Amino acid sequence: MKLLLPSPVDKVNFQNHTIYIKRDDLIDRDFSGNKARKFHYFLEHDFSHIKKVVSYGSSQSNAMYSLSTLCKIKGWEFEYYVDHLSDYLRENPHGNYLGAIKNGMKIYVGHTVPTPTKDDVLLIQEGGRQQSSEYGIKLLAQEIIEWQKQNRVKKLNIFLPSGTGTTALFLAKALSVGVGIPRPTVYTCACVGGDEYLKKQFFELESDERHHPTILSLDKKHHFGKLYRENYEIWIKLQKDIGIEFDLLYDPLGWRVMMKHIKSFEGELMYIHQGGVLGNESMLPRYQRKYNIG
Repeated sequence: MKLLLPSPVDKVNFQNHTIYIKRDDLIDRDFSGNKARKFHYFLEHDFSHIKKVVSYGSSQSNAMYSLSTLCKIKGWEFEYYVDHLSDYLRENPHGNYLGAIKNGMKIYVGHTVPTPTKDDVLLIQEGGRQQSSEYGIKLLAQEIIEWQKQNRVKKLNIFLPSGTGTTALFLAKALSVGVGIPRPTVYTCACVGGDEYLKKQFFELESDERHHPTILSLDKKHHFGKLYRENYEIWIKLQKDIGIEFDLLYDPLGWRVMMKHIKSFEGELMYIHQGGVLGNESMLPRYQRKYNIG
């Protein structure tokens, strides 16, 4: 499998601000974004004894689709567990769910996730929230450091929205020690469960708070999965102004938070595009129905 690594960096102007975008969405058509980073460890190493991968989460998860792609490449079975699967999605498969089904995923609804009892079964935590994800995210950090050196950037601020916070945490940790240049600062925002939930996720993976990213937020609480008109509007504006499609679930909040705080950043600013645009096949019709958008 040929991956586009290091992923390119685009320089754009948005609302009169220069922003560099790390295009992890372009790593591969089917295996890209933060999930390609999180699961890179399993792609690169042999694991010849593994026959099956088991994971769990939501029925339109980006991680689900990326794992289905990984399993297809490796020749592994893939079992995925969800609490709920809507009748509409079951009868009209689309987005990440359809892609994963085509890749051979077996889905189980309302079942308890089994604990592997054999060495040939690999359990992947929801969203890839586990220590093995650090491997690929360290490679992302190395790419950013090389870019910073080549472009002689003295002060770099990095922003990316968080679900479980795994990517932001391991990126901040990798950039916090021994980089040989002025240390970049990693900022994030909580898309799921709020700031306290995100901090809890950080501590579960890394006890040393010095390695944690800085959490920024909006003034009002943001509810995950709720269809905010402001999210759709900035998503559309980004496509029109800079010609890049972003994910509709995480990125709109990420951009709104980043732009709210943009005047507080000293130096250059980089946004990590974490992929996930296949999920727009399910999110966009929801916005169109709610706001009667043609």
